[in-house]
Amino acid sequence: MPTSIREQFEKREDAFMSPFACPSSKSNGRVVAEAPCAVRTAFQVDRDRIVYSNAFRRLKHKTQVFLAPLVDDYRTRLTHTLEVAQIARAIARALYLNEDLTEAIALGHDLGHTPFGHSGETVLKEIYSAGFSHAEQSLRVVEVLENSGHGLNLTREVMDGILKHSKGYGTILPEDPEELAATFEGRVVRIADFMAYLNHDLDDAIRSRIVTAGQVPDSCTRRLGATHSERATAMIKDLISTSRPEGGTLRLALSAEVHAAMLELRQFMYENVYRSEQVHRDFEKSKKILSELFAFFLENDALLMRGLTDLQMEGCTADGQPRERLVCDFIASMTDRYAMNLYTRLFFPSPFQEKIN
Repeated sequence: MPTSIREQFEKREDAFMSPFACPSSKSNGRVVAEAPCAVRTAFQVDRDRIVYSNAFRRLKHKTQVFLAPLVDDYRTRLTHTLEVAQIARAIARALYLNEDLTEAIALGHDLGHTPFGHSGETVLKEIYSAGFSHAEQSLRVVEVLENSGHGLNLTREVMDGILKHSKGYGTILPEDPEELAATFEGRVVRIADFMAYLNHDLDDAIRSRIVTAGQVPDSCTRRLGATHSERATAMIKDLISTSRPEGGTLRLALSAEVHAAMLELRQFMYENVYRSEQVHRDFEKSKKILSELFAFFLENDALLMRGLTDLQMEGCTADGQPRERLVCDFIASMTDRYAMNLYTRLFFPSPFQEKIN
């Protein structure tokens, strides 16, 4: 008989979840073994550790598309994360997958995102390493950077889902199993991420007048809807109704019509929003800020250590990483406004103030 609240919950999971789900009791555990919580399942613990992390709080001041927006209604990296979590949980619930695992992966998937959105990621690819990616940086956050260098010690399923969530301009669900999360919950987050950013980035682009609603391809509007709510609902319902067991596994799929409309909408967004003149101008500005900060901290060890301490990341120096790696961690962890304020303090002259005796 279950003796703790956690064990009772695990028993309920085993009773109602799909055979394709990953129940908490079947987790492959953590890198560092620890005693289970008496109240929460392993994936609920992971979710809470992510929500209470420094990196999660910083997401509220990191760009989604529009750099450091002063209008509060535009999405930030935090609101994007919450929308991904909402969509992913709705899908997981309908497919009888593990909602807690799904939510933990969704909440953690962008913890390593740079300031200034994908512009910042592109800059670090250029000035640090061509192999830099926000997905791998998110994994580094939960493995090393948080908790004074000890990381969050998340379950292997959550870490795998965080690492495998990103697709860029690639296939939504690739055929190569090496590119897919090991759990169906992780694969749902990958799709939910795509659904979320397509919808809310278009919403913000229309609000900012970069594009108008009339410019959206008619085929996308007909198949998906004309509003954020209509589009999100159409995508979610289509995935749920089209996905099915096949050959002993769960085939997550979209109908040909909705899949084509989503890809067409993504192409429209890249051509008219992500590569627009306004976004490109901001990219050039952010590139200058991050490039000069990176070069400065390569040459100023004491200030780098002070900066890492400011962000409560001094523990990451313990494993003897090269200076470039530490500077990359520092830059990637900054919020937009932290980076801009630091740049101003380091490179802008301060007005002279006469001393008063």
